[in-house]
Amino acid sequence: MPVNDQNGLTQVAPRVLSVTELNRSVRLLLEQTLPLAWVAGEISNLTVAASGHWYFALKDKQAQVRCVMFRSRSMALDFRPQEGMQVELRATPALYEARGEFQLNVDFMRRAGLGALFEQFERLKARLAAEGLFASERKRALPAFPRRIGIVTSPAAAALRDVLTTLRRRMPGIEVVLYPTPVQGEGAALQIAQALRKAGERAEVELLIVCRGGGSIEDLWAFNEEVVARAIVASPLPVISGVGHETDVTIADFVADRRAPTPTAAAELASPNRVELSARLQQLLRRLTRDVERTLQSGGQRLDYAARRLVHPGQRLEKQRLLLRQLQGRLRQAWQRRSEQAEWRVAAAAQRLPQLRPDVATLQLRRRQLQQRMQTALQRRLELAQLQLQHLALRLQQLSPDAVLQRGYSIVETADGSVISDATQLQPEQTLRLRLAKGRAGVKVTDVEPQAD
Repeated sequence: MPVNDQNGLTQVAPRVLSVTELNRSVRLLLEQTLPLAWVAGEISNLTVAASGHWYFALKDKQAQVRCVMFRSRSMALDFRPQEGMQVELRATPALYEARGEFQLNVDFMRRAGLGALFEQFERLKARLAAEGLFASERKRALPAFPRRIGIVTSPAAAALRDVLTTLRRRMPGIEVVLYPTPVQGEGAALQIAQALRKAGERAEVELLIVCRGGGSIEDLWAFNEEVVARAIVASPLPVISGVGHETDVTIADFVADRRAPTPTAAAELASPNRVELSARLQQLLRRLTRDVERTLQSGGQRLDYAARRLVHPGQRLEKQRLLLRQLQGRLRQAWQRRSEQAEWRVAAAAQRLPQLRPDVATLQLRRRQLQQRMQTALQRRLELAQLQLQHLALRLQQLSPDAVLQRGYSIVETADGSVISDATQLQPEQTLRLRLAKGRAGVKVTDVEPQAD
């Protein structure tokens, strides 16, 4: 409300804030002014609430600050913080309004010193990527059906048991060769690289699996060493990297030919699934059976159709015999008619003979001559008809496919029954069927020599 000062001037009284309003204003000012930052220190007074939230103080030699890490963030950590542990926090400065206490809302926590490891990791990753070692064009394909697989890991590692169990379940016939090596600790990277080189020199397997179980970044650091990355790149064998859990990423994952999220997944990538292969084979068998049945049915239909169109040589001969019998009958009828006509003429002449006083002896002689000529002509006609019949039968026999086959020839057919008459219809390695005078045979084309025009 307006008030008068000692000089009589009117002034507006300042607005009085409540504690809640003040704390809210301070919180908003902090959140809008101070960005997300990394803070290093020692954990003190750690308390885990029933809600799952973590409350603790982060301190150094001269100061401390209260911190809270909510359950949704703490569940993502791969370690459990302990009292007195040196850590690095990614946090947002904030004010807890209810108590007016300054605190850090922790978004992520890591052990102290991991920042330097991450920087080293990123530098090596960038350098190897610039050399093209991560390029997909450099990666090699994995063999679809390996007979022997090499494993580079520690004999005591749980990852080895996972890989062996998976391979035994998916394809028990695959042989496994272990190249034992430490997978963590000082000197582990050099020994891993030596195991990779030994596997390449011995060349007794078709691909390699480099694996170990999950752990902290320090535990997995051997697989972030340049010597291991170079050994994987130089390996003459395809390499699968199965290091850590799904969320773990190492340099070995980037340079390997295939990256698997877990050792078990690496074994699945390396081996075919016998159950799936068996199901696929059954499916192909069913398809093949259906195709064969359809081919046989179609071939049978074509054969029936061809059989209906094909006239047997015996049937053709029977038709010729029938025609010959018909011609013989017609010839007999014609001869009978001509004989009757001759007899009629003779009778007429005999009737006229007394009137004309013909020379009977001469006429009888003439009649006998004509009769003899007719018999001779008839005999010749019959002989000529028989010769023609024999000629037709001989030609029919010569044109018969069976006669051609009897002379040593054969009919070349494709698998679908088509007859081959030109070498240009053939392809090397093509399977054909030969039809012989007696039986059939299957042959395969070795070479093709088309006839020049």
